[in-house]
Amino acid sequence: MIEVVIDSIRVSLMSQHRLVILKDVNSDRLLPIWIGPFEADAINIELQQEPPARPMTHDLLKNVIEELGGKVVHVYISELRNDVYYARIVIEINGRQIEIDSRTSDAVALAVRAKVPIFVVENVLERASIKPDEDVQDKIESGELDSASDSDVVDETKLSAFADFLNSLDIDLDDDDDE
Repeated sequence: MIEVVIDSIRVSLMSQHRLVILKDVNSDRLLPIWIGPFEADAINIELQQEPPARPMTHDLLKNVIEELGGKVVHVYISELRNDVYYARIVIEINGRQIEIDSRTSDAVALAVRAKVPIFVVENVLERASIKPDEDVQDKIESGELDSASDSDVVDETKLSAFADFLNSLDIDLDDDDDE
C-alpha cells in the first residue's frame, strides 16, 4: 500500500460536487476522487482546525470507536470498480484488527479526525492516478507540442484536459470575505 496525503479539495462552480486530490507521499502522483459537498466540508473543517459547536457525524464515529475501546489505525482505498472507489477503515480493538467497509469520503474524513495515515492499494493508484509533467504541460499549452504528431503525448494530452478542468474549479478553501 502507498501512503497518500490530502493535497487539496477543489470546488466546482458548475455543480455541488467536490474533488479531493490525494498525493502519493513518495512521488508526485495525484489521485482525484469526486466526493459530496458535506463530506468535503467535514474534511475541510478538520483540516482547518475549525471545531464545530457540536460533534459532526465523523466526530461521533471516532468518539464511539474510542469509547468502545478501539483505535483507528489507518484507512485505505482498497479498490476501484465501475468508477467507484471502495475504502476500508482499520480499527484495533481488544488486541485484534478489524476492517470496516466505508465510502472513501467517510474514511478520509475519519482519518483526518483520528490523525491516522491514508493509504491506497498500488493497483488502484496505478490505474487512476495522474502524474503531472509541467514541462510537457507547458509545451502543450504553448502549442510547441502537437498531440496529433507525437504519439508519446497521448497521456499528457489527457492530463492537459484534466488540468484544464482542475484549473476551472474554485480551490479557495478559505472562508475569507474580502467584500
